[in-house]
Amino acid sequence: MHTGIIFDVDGTLADSWKLGFDATQQILEKYNIPLITPEIYHECTRYATPDRLARHAGWQPEDDEYVKVGKQLAQEFDELYIGLVSKDTASFFPGIEQLLHSIPETIAMGALTNAAEQYAHAVLRTNCPVTSRSSSSSSSSSAIYSRFQSIRGADTVPKPKPAPDGLLLVCRELNVPAHQCVYVGDSPSDGVSAHAAGMKAIGVLWGSHTEESLRQAPFDHLCSTVEELQAILVEHCK
Repeated sequence: MHTGIIFDVDGTLADSWKLGFDATQQILEKYNIPLITPEIYHECTRYATPDRLARHAGWQPEDDEYVKVGKQLAQEFDELYIGLVSKDTASFFPGIEQLLHSIPETIAMGALTNAAEQYAHAVLRTNCPVTSRSSSSSSSSSAIYSRFQSIRGADTVPKPKPAPDGLLLVCRELNVPAHQCVYVGDSPSDGVSAHAAGMKAIGVLWGSHTEESLRQAPFDHLCSTVEELQAILVEHCK
């Protein structure tokens, strides 16, 4: 039976919080909405982009304008955010590229983010550039991006995390049953989503959320280093 690993992107693979924070501030400033603190930004990364921005704008889910405002702000945010992706703004955390290389090719790999799908593609392409065929030295990093057989964002799944819909869709596209997959993320909502999908969840402590909040979420393992994560994934891949 096939086995799969699905990764969150921001705060898990990529050290990109400052990119998201700065782009958020630009959108809020454009609409004369009070700016937020880094702490508020980190806390709200558990929400999909429209929900996060609607909350930053002062709306709550029960408000009539919540969905409309969220969609409008998210569209502008995504256009700005995706265009700012670079090695400087959204690089992999140290050790992540090596970890991805270590995953056997027999293991299906996918990615699911609560950001836009095209943002996930941009981050993975930027960190895993495809080298020219004429290049004399073949970089193995060029193969990492192609290893992700399914890449989804909150804008291309039925419901964003913490609902399980996105993970279940990725599992179908990987052709791997959910109980044979593991989801790796940095947010409490990642643990909730994986648990609801019927798969194991691994939480990483180098992202936006506190260890306390992750310990309250349904994660099977918590990792404080990439080396710890790699050791657990090795066991999953057996």
